[in-house]
Amino acid sequence: MKNVINWFEIPAADMDRAVRFYEGVLATKLKRENFGGSDMAVFPHPDAQQTGGALVKREGSKPWAAGTVVYLDVGGDLDGAVARVQKAGGKVLVPRTEIGPDGAFAVIVDTEGNGVGLHTHAAASA
Repeated sequence: MKNVINWFEIPAADMDRAVRFYEGVLATKLKRENFGGSDMAVFPHPDAQQTGGALVKREGSKPWAAGTVVYLDVGGDLDGAVARVQKAGGKVLVPRTEIGPDGAFAVIVDTEGNGVGLHTHAAASA
C-alpha cells in the first residue's frame, strides 16, 4: 500500500463560490462534474496513482471547521496561497508554521466554513 488516503471530499454549500475560492487560492483549475447526482469540482491529479479529491455538494454533506483536516499541497508557494486566502473570501486560522525538514503548513477556513490545511515541503526563504 503506497498511501492509505486515496480520495477526499470537501463539502460545499455554494459550489460556484467554493470553486472560485480554491481556484484563486491554489492558482489552478478544478474540473466540474456531476457524479451519482452529486455536484463536484475535482482537484487536479494527473493519474490514478495519485491521491485525488473534490469539492462536493450533495444532500447530507455539510461544511464545518471542527472535523478532519485535509492538507492540500501548494507546491513551493505556501506564502502566496496564504496571501490569497483572505482575498478569496476565507480566513487564516494558523499562519505559516515551520515543521523542520517536513516543510511548513497553514490552516485556513474556506468560504464554505471548512477547516483546511495548506502544506509545502519547501523550507522558508532565508
